[in-house]
Amino acid sequence: MVFEQPMALSTGKLPPSLLKRLLRHSGAKDPRVLLGPSIGEDAAVVKLGNQMLVLKTDPVTYASDMIGWYAVNVNANDIVTRGAKPAWFQAVILLPPGSDEKLAESIFKQISSAAKSLGVAVTGGHTEVTPGIDRPIVVGDMHGVLEGRRLVKTSGARVGDALVMTKGAGIEGTAAIAREKRAELLKVFDASFVNRAAKYLFDPGLSVVTEAVTALEFHVSSMHDPTEGGVAMGVQEIAQASGRSIELRIDDVIVLEETERLCARYQLNPLGLLGSGALLATFKPDDASGYLRQLRRKGVEAAIVGRVIPGKNKSRAVTKDGSTPLSFSERDEILKVFS
Repeated sequence: MVFEQPMALSTGKLPPSLLKRLLRHSGAKDPRVLLGPSIGEDAAVVKLGNQMLVLKTDPVTYASDMIGWYAVNVNANDIVTRGAKPAWFQAVILLPPGSDEKLAESIFKQISSAAKSLGVAVTGGHTEVTPGIDRPIVVGDMHGVLEGRRLVKTSGARVGDALVMTKGAGIEGTAAIAREKRAELLKVFDASFVNRAAKYLFDPGLSVVTEAVTALEFHVSSMHDPTEGGVAMGVQEIAQASGRSIELRIDDVIVLEETERLCARYQLNPLGLLGSGALLATFKPDDASGYLRQLRRKGVEAAIVGRVIPGKNKSRAVTKDGSTPLSFSERDEILKVFS
């Protein structure tokens, strides 16, 4: 009898085929759970009386500088893509051996500042010094309320919908690289460039609250916050969750100058770089055009970058030279820099 050896897992998200199998282990049945564990869906939804509670947990593992700010914003993004308002935040903060009080306090202050900027209350959590890690890790847990608003799912994309992307690819990854590799980058780029890239954390920023709230005015069918694996992975997750495919027009994808130059320096694909800060959303074509006009009035850059097409597992990338199957990876491009 031959026994197969379990396959070692690579760094990054679990492969969708494995994750789909694992998500069958979902505990007790509860009719109040309207949306539970599912590939591509940003947050869970639970019905409590006349209200719907939206729940999300997400870690920050690549960045150490301003890690508390990242944790609040990436979790809040997944609440607003449901059409809900972020309300309460908790965090598990794991500190490496040798950490001092100053580091712990700085993370608490970052969490508080980010939460206050979004009108979110910090309701608790857990902090410890943990053996076996060499950098801080923050696992955030955000809850929000969907009250008098329409629930939006990643899985809502319809054939014929236009795909809109806001702000730019790789915003989170650009900020993380500039902040974590500052000394190295200053040997290649001038300080003003590195400073601009580092400020991507705040401008254009990680939050997609403005874009998501505005999308609700234009009958948005699906919203998704691309994180690990970047825009390309985010597009694939919308397609998989919706049981459709997506035609992504590569030449229309927004890539800002600092992102483009940093990716060239490290030979990264910006479409596969940590993507918080961008919103992917689908609309009927006329609604998409109206949405873009409204975002421009609010000073938010956005573009129609593709369309939803029939069939499963047929997503493709289109350029002026033709089309190819859409390339994506669970392993984020930033690991080429931080590994």
